[in-house]
Amino acid sequence: MGAIGVIALNAFRESLRDKILYNLVLFAGLLIGLSVLLADLSITEHHKVIADMGLAAINLVGVIIAIFVGISLVNKEIERRTIYTIMARPISRTSFILGKYLGLTFTLFVNMSIMLAVFLVTLWLYHVPIVFSLFQSVQLIFVEILVVTAIALFFSTFSSSTLSAILTLGIYVVGHLTADVRTLAESSGSIVVSRVVDAFYYVFPNLELMNIKGQAAVGILASHQYVFLASLYGVIYAGVILTAACAVFQRRDF
Repeated sequence: MGAIGVIALNAFRESLRDKILYNLVLFAGLLIGLSVLLADLSITEHHKVIADMGLAAINLVGVIIAIFVGISLVNKEIERRTIYTIMARPISRTSFILGKYLGLTFTLFVNMSIMLAVFLVTLWLYHVPIVFSLFQSVQLIFVEILVVTAIALFFSTFSSSTLSAILTLGIYVVGHLTADVRTLAESSGSIVVSRVVDAFYYVFPNLELMNIKGQAAVGILASHQYVFLASLYGVIYAGVILTAACAVFQRRDF
């Protein structure tokens, strides 16, 4: 096993020991249960409410884990001063960052798998049709979480935990608004505003591309081409951010 694999395995074990993961998975279960209660209040949209709330719970908890565990991966090593021991070994800084990212990615995959299993059991118990569009939505949710994880890790390479969380959360919110803001800017008629908004549109991630929860909840399939291109966009964006994180971490003085 190479250096990246060893660091990834250690990051995975460390993340699993963090109680926040179990609390958040429990939170997801409660949200899915709440969706069932809300669905009982709805006569005409029983199935839609359960499916929509369940997907939203998986998305929310996944993003929270990505942000708050992602920002601690590097900062925790720095605060404990274990980073000096790690850097003294024949391990490159790029391997360290990539290993941490892969370890958290695997942790997120395991947690999302658990939440998806709970979600599917909930649908089955309440006779909600389990359609392929739900799996498409979960796939894009996971891709979105890969992007958020990369952003959180990037900020953690040069800023404090609090600032990293605020910046990552801010970019997550902006990432879901860039397309709408761009549309408004184009209708404003101002060339300056349009150019500025276009710059933001291309720099910040367009996370709304990965949001198909609404149509998935009512069983509307997205085209395979759309899912593929949206996934490819997310993976490439995460790769670019990881490259930037490695470059910044290389310049840090320990």
